[in-house]
Amino acid sequence: MAPTPIELTAEMQAAIGRALDDRAPCLLATAGADGMPDVSYRGSVCVLDAERLAFWERSLGEALENMRANARACIFYRNPETRKAWRFYGGVSLLADGELRKRIATLVPKVEIDRDPERKGLAVVMRIDRIREGGRVIQER
Repeated sequence: MAPTPIELTAEMQAAIGRALDDRAPCLLATAGADGMPDVSYRGSVCVLDAERLAFWERSLGEALENMRANARACIFYRNPETRKAWRFYGGVSLLADGELRKRIATLVPKVEIDRDPERKGLAVVMRIDRIREGGRVIQER
C-alpha cells in the first residue's frame, strides 16, 4: 500500500505564512540523543511546499544539537485569536549551503533573516509525516 500524501491545506499555509505578523510564532520541539526534550520559538517558520515546512536556524544552540542527534521534530502552530492550532511532525534536514538553502532564506520573514546578516545559520526543512489538530491525527503518511 502506498503511503498517504501529506498536503497542507490553504488555511494552514496562509496561517503559517502570517504567523509572525499575527504575533503567533511557531514552537519547535526537539529531543536530543538522551531523550531530553527542548522547546523554542521559531518566528522564521515558512511553508516550503504542500508537504514541507522550513525555518532558519540562527541560534545554533540546543535545538540544532538535538536535530543533529535526532532528526525528528515537531512544529506547533497556535493562534489564540483564531483558535486554530496544528502540530506538524516529521523528519528534518539541515542545509548549510546550496540552492534550497538560498531559497529558504528568501521565504522566511524578512525580520527573521535580517537577524542573521552574515547568513551563518542553517536552513532546516521538515518533511511532514503527521499533522494533528486538537487531539486527533488529521493527516498521516
